[in-house]
Amino acid sequence: MQLSARRRIVIIGELNVDLLAIGLNSAPRMGDEILAKDFGMVLGSASAIFATGIRKLGHQVTFVSQVGADQFGDFCVHELRAAGVSTKHVSRRDDLKTGVTVSLSGTRDRALVTYLGAIADFSVDRVPLSVFKNCDHLHMTSFFLQEAMRPSFAKLFRAARDRGLTTSFDPNSDPSGKWRADIRDVIEQSDVLFLNEREALQFTGATTVRSAAQTLGQQTKCAVIKLGKRGALAVKDRKLFAGPAFEIKAVDTTGAGDSFDAGFISAFLNGSAIEHCLRVANACGAMSALKVGGTEGQPDKKILARFLQAHC
Repeated sequence: MQLSARRRIVIIGELNVDLLAIGLNSAPRMGDEILAKDFGMVLGSASAIFATGIRKLGHQVTFVSQVGADQFGDFCVHELRAAGVSTKHVSRRDDLKTGVTVSLSGTRDRALVTYLGAIADFSVDRVPLSVFKNCDHLHMTSFFLQEAMRPSFAKLFRAARDRGLTTSFDPNSDPSGKWRADIRDVIEQSDVLFLNEREALQFTGATTVRSAAQTLGQQTKCAVIKLGKRGALAVKDRKLFAGPAFEIKAVDTTGAGDSFDAGFISAFLNGSAIEHCLRVANACGAMSALKVGGTEGQPDKKILARFLQAHC
């Protein structure tokens, strides 16, 4: 089966750099110092990592965002362009600083410290609806970080669907743990919803992943719960699907979930069965975790095909 047809994707979202401290043996505590095995600056943000991931899989990608007119903003725009992503709708702001996330990554999990900067001020006023013209799919993420954009998520999803686009939504975690009521309207407008295990349990109030999936399946067309080393679950048309993970020795899990999303949507837009979408998604997430940062390990179609063939 062909891994992906060429689709036109528009991504409206946050954009920042990631500063990575890698290989931590323990979590830091205030007043203490711990050592990292490696450090780097890479393209960050869930939206941008998804963008580069799905671009490498052969799709045409337009990115809509804003950054500061500073060195971090220069870096973000350069990295997106180098990946083949259109940045003509990325605004540069003299009055704002580009957002920064400091990622503290261990072998099993990571902690994030984020300065929002231009992310918090990015609003629907900077999104021309003409970006939907001739596009096939809209992806949005980081619902809780995008403070000015948050009230317009559902409006943008409805505008996209009115123009014939399909939609996907990965809200990421709610720092308050409260899961605002207005997120439900966005979920209802989503063709594919992505959550990780903790988010799914917290949002639904369920005690098991399967019951959380069943609840989410009543609210959206297709819900996917990412389970890390245990793979993923999906529910579509009230039917539950399980996708096992690939066994790897992870180097850095930064952005692996966003690479997972890119793989799933790439296969989904090609009309693949949900089982295959999960397999492609788990492969893309696994390969992302083999390299430092969220984008370095992302596969193109040929590398993905070889990986899947080797693990069949």
